[in-house]
Amino acid sequence: EPDIEQVQRALEQVRIEKPDMVIGFGGGSAVDAGKAVAILATNGGEPLDYLEVIGRGKTLTQPALPYIAVPTTAGTGAEVTRNAVLVSPGHRVKASLRSPLMLPRLAVVDPVVTHTMPPDTTASTGLDALTQLIEPFVSTRATPISDAFCREGIQRVARSLRRAYAHGDDAAAREDMSLASLLGGLALANAGLGAVHGIASVVGGMFAAPHGAVCARLLPHVMAANVRALQERQPEGPALARYDEIARLLTGRSDAKAEDGIRWVCELCRDVQIPPLAAYGMSGRHVRSVVEKSLLASSTKANPIALTEEEMKAVVYDAIRAR
Repeated sequence: EPDIEQVQRALEQVRIEKPDMVIGFGGGSAVDAGKAVAILATNGGEPLDYLEVIGRGKTLTQPALPYIAVPTTAGTGAEVTRNAVLVSPGHRVKASLRSPLMLPRLAVVDPVVTHTMPPDTTASTGLDALTQLIEPFVSTRATPISDAFCREGIQRVARSLRRAYAHGDDAAAREDMSLASLLGGLALANAGLGAVHGIASVVGGMFAAPHGAVCARLLPHVMAANVRALQERQPEGPALARYDEIARLLTGRSDAKAEDGIRWVCELCRDVQIPPLAAYGMSGRHVRSVVEKSLLASSTKANPIALTEEEMKAVVYDAIRAR
């Protein structure tokens, strides 16, 4: 993610040049930076005046400069969301600027510009897209509309992420992944996320780790923890059946159960070489702090079931060791 100082420098340049519009061209970080600059240019002040949690949290009241988002990766769906995630190195956290006024005026999603993504970026962004399709589908805020986005997107990732990873110039696979990313952005904007993103937002503020890779490593472990908790505490609730449906969408098998979906995601992470969180300097001594902050994260609140502190710790330990 862009850090506060980078956005502030870009904002100062915009205020000098006074452009008619802002264009964000790049991955999710570039698109988020553009959203932040476009909205701050018209509202005055600095990022910390409006940032959640670490800032003053003021309301953004003025429409942003016209903003065109052109994503060159297939993962975040940031071109259709109404927030921008910034890193504060001083606080070692990520925080958001958030307002409906931040929605881009136009999103240009062209899969051709993703063909040159290297395999590791294809893998991490693609698994971010999958996470942003699975979490809204089981979210406590899911709706029939967001469900439709998720079902379509999950199937596209299932058939195309491995192909895009192995053959970057596979046009059909790249198109599937760009659409899946877009659908994930629409889904999360309407239904929220879950514990994967609650934890990832904390980890990303503390360590120099790619957001998509962190989500990827956490995803199967959060899925497993959620399924176990649902089986124990809400066996008749709708979320458990949702995990069974996810398994059917991922595997293509009509008899697949939640555990099959978890196994499928684990195998995908192995196939596309997602590293353990230990690769980014994270160890057991960080777990307590990460979990304490993660339990307070806004994304965690939409998780299909409230995980205990011990359940969250087990998830993070497993992601560190990549079990």
